[in-house]
Parts: sequence; structure tokens; C-alpha cells
Amino acid sequence: MRMTQERAAGTSIISAPPKILAYELVQGSLVRWSTFQDKQVLETPTAVFIHGILGGRRNWASFCKRLAQEFPTWQFLLVDLRCHGDSAAISKSGPNTVVSAARDVLQLLARLKLTPRVLVGHSFGGKVVLSMVGQAAKPLARPVQVWVLDSTPGQVRSGGDGEDHPAKIISFLRTMPAEVPSRRFVIDALLKERFSLSVAQWMTTNLRPIQNPHGGSSLGHAWLFDLNGIADLYRSYEVTNLWSLVDNVPQGIHIKFLRAERSLHRWAHEDVERIRSAEQAASSEAAGVQLHVLEAAGHWVHADNPEGLIKILTSSFSEPRLN
Repeated sequence: MRMTQERAAGTSIISAPPKILAYELVQGSLVRWSTFQDKQVLETPTAVFIHGILGGRRNWASFCKRLAQEFPTWQFLLVDLRCHGDSAAISKSGPNTVVSAARDVLQLLARLKLTPRVLVGHSFGGKVVLSMVGQAAKPLARPVQVWVLDSTPGQVRSGGDGEDHPAKIISFLRTMPAEVPSRRFVIDALLKERFSLSVAQWMTTNLRPIQNPHGGSSLGHAWLFDLNGIADLYRSYEVTNLWSLVDNVPQGIHIKFLRAERSLHRWAHEDVERIRSAEQAASSEAAGVQLHVLEAAGHWVHADNPEGLIKILTSSFSEPRLN
């Protein structure tokens, strides 16, 4: 016996303030809510999107709305990682590391009773999705496709002189007051320290207005994130080594690296060669490793070339089959 409900045309976003992580669920128009005992009814295919350091789930919102239109039977889970966005207000135990950030997402999936078929992580989020695979038997499906966007499993090689190094951005932001008078104040402060205009503008997306209890205009802006926790997370990102997972891919896992053509992340020759070697060693239906290149894109792949990224990701959103 089962009850199903087909959604109206278009997409729907469901937000909730859980005790684990803040999230949004972007759903295609053909997603069905089902309560059933009939095992022949397929679970809604789900993809999880993980942002990078100093980012948030909203970084992926417009991109995933587009995916929901292209693939209306799918749903897309967007999360704010610990210390980021609306999750910064949720108390967390243990150290702030790549491993703990991955464990948070796995706990959220278990709470929501979702078994994703696709994991997508950008930059810091790339190591998070790899760590999720390393930690979990469930709630991950088999097979599961893991996309690591412009990130490598081991040593972090950021850009050189004149480029916006995340550690330097974090260090400078920690010197700023917890409350600032305006977004323009933040932009001007970052430009004065020779950070790029694009990064300065992006940082203002992490501000929220301070409401005036007496009404009228806001009393300035406050940061949405926990900068001390983010500093810990970035240090963990720099030293976390997940090459063993790539060298010995578990059965049912397909790891797909995407390198941005104009990336600020330094892809060393030995990194590319090691991925290529893993690609050959794991070339079977049971497991796999692949390396893709996204042309005409810098590190912010989903903003620089969204059309090209959707084209590359398309193969992951084929219709699920009954077992």
C-alpha cells in the first residue's frame, strides 16, 4: 500500500532549521512524496551539493534550481557546513575538521532518511564528500558518484602572489569587528588589503542585517559565520590526505575529479598523474576514477561556466533503475 503525490510543474524549495545542519531541498516538478510498503516504488533520486570554505548553501541555489528543471525527477540537498551560514548558530561538539564536517552531513542524511546517488563538493567541499565516502557504508547508495570540483585529495596548492589565498582572507576577516556598519565597509577594507573586487563582493554575502528593535533601517550587519571555527576547518583542509581512498576505490564508488582550466588551485603534475593512474587501475563497472577539465572556468566553476558544468554533470543524473 502506498500514497504518492505528484508535484506541480516547476521547482520547490523546502527549508528547515534542523539541529544538525541548516539545509534546503530543491525539488524537480516530478518528485513524488511517497509513504509506502511496496518495495517496487523507487526512492526519489537525491544529489548532495557541498560548498567550499567561507561559502554557503546559497552558492549552489540557482545552479540547483536549473538542475531541477533539467532533471525533474531529482531532488538536490544543499547544506550549510558547520561554522558556515545558518549552521554557525548550531552548537557542534568535537574539533572542526574535514572529517567532522563530513560526519555532520552523514548525520543529516540519516535524519532525513535520504540515500544520495550523487555527491558534489567544491574545493573544501571536495574533501568533505571524499571523507563522507571513507566514513560511511550507509546512508550512501551503491553505486554512488562523487564529484570533486577543483580540489585534490592531498596537499593544498593555492595560487601565487596577487591571488586571493583563503588563509589570508580568513586571517584578515578575523581582525574585523563582529558587526560592521555596511557591506561597503567590508568591500573597502578588503580592497585596501589588496584582495580582489570579486572576493570582496562575495564576502558580503556572508553578512546579515541587524534588525532595529524599534523599526526603521537596520543597525548595520553581522557575520553569518564562525571565523575561528572556519580557520580550524581550513587548517584541517590543508593537511587532510585522502589519497588512499582514490588509490583503492571501494566497490560501487565512482570518483570524478573536475579541474578548472583557469584554476587558482595549483594542480601539480604529480597529482594529475596519480589520478590518471588510479583511473586506469579502477576502470571497471564496480568502481572508477575519472578526471575532467572544465574549459573557460576559474576556481568558481558553477559561476564561471554553469552551462559547461551542467553538461559534464549530466551523465550522473540518468534515470534510476529498479533492482
